[in-house]
Amino acid sequence: MLKDEVEKENTETICDTDCELHRVSMEEANAYMDEKKKAAPMLANATTLCILSPIPLFLVSTFNNGLAIGIACAILLGMVALAVFIFIKIGIKLSPLQYLEQELFETEYGVTGLAKEKNQSYQEHYSFSLACGVVLCILSVIPLIIAGCMEASDYVCTLCLAILLILVSVGVNILIRVSTIKSSYDTLLQEGDYTKKEKRAKKKTETFTGAYWCLVTAVYLGWSLWTKQWDITYMIWPVAAVLYAAMHGIIKTVMKLDK
Repeated sequence: MLKDEVEKENTETICDTDCELHRVSMEEANAYMDEKKKAAPMLANATTLCILSPIPLFLVSTFNNGLAIGIACAILLGMVALAVFIFIKIGIKLSPLQYLEQELFETEYGVTGLAKEKNQSYQEHYSFSLACGVVLCILSVIPLIIAGCMEASDYVCTLCLAILLILVSVGVNILIRVSTIKSSYDTLLQEGDYTKKEKRAKKKTETFTGAYWCLVTAVYLGWSLWTKQWDITYMIWPVAAVLYAAMHGIIKTVMKLDK
């Protein structure tokens, strides 16, 4: 078993140096950067729809009105369905260029220089937007904390929760917009999350990633349908995200994929 792993690693190393890699032309590079730039606001807005979708349900949950809750659930599903439609549409549109994020490649003359130039000119805007997005996410919890300290009514607390989600959605929207564009430059430069080592890591852990999120979704739906407490069960997502980061790091360490 150990011998097979060593041979596999040696094969990959040889392939990195000796195998003929796809050469990315200037036309391909420009097309990729343009498509990512167009996709950035759409991805950001679709994610915002997902974050905002529970708000109507939160606002009517305190009224205990079956019709209002039903309408709120319909709005929630409609917003999520629209977001999924956007994700699928963008995924299909970007699929022909997806290999750049997954496979090893070489660049033709001028491509690396162009990507570096765009990356450097975008860095200041990226840093400022990144800071704004993170700060908004941190400050979003303040209204809820104040309401809790003042022992406000359930409805006021629900309003504060809605404000929290709105602020988080704005912050995440900003983060996704700039990160999507920045990632196009990192991809062409094969830096950050798109180095040769990171690409190998993603290939070896993609099975775990798919299985993990399918399991989380199943637990979320099962728990929500069983308890009917949709205003509480959504908390599984931030917890699952933190747990995923920890487990992914552990798996990478075990597989000796850390840098």
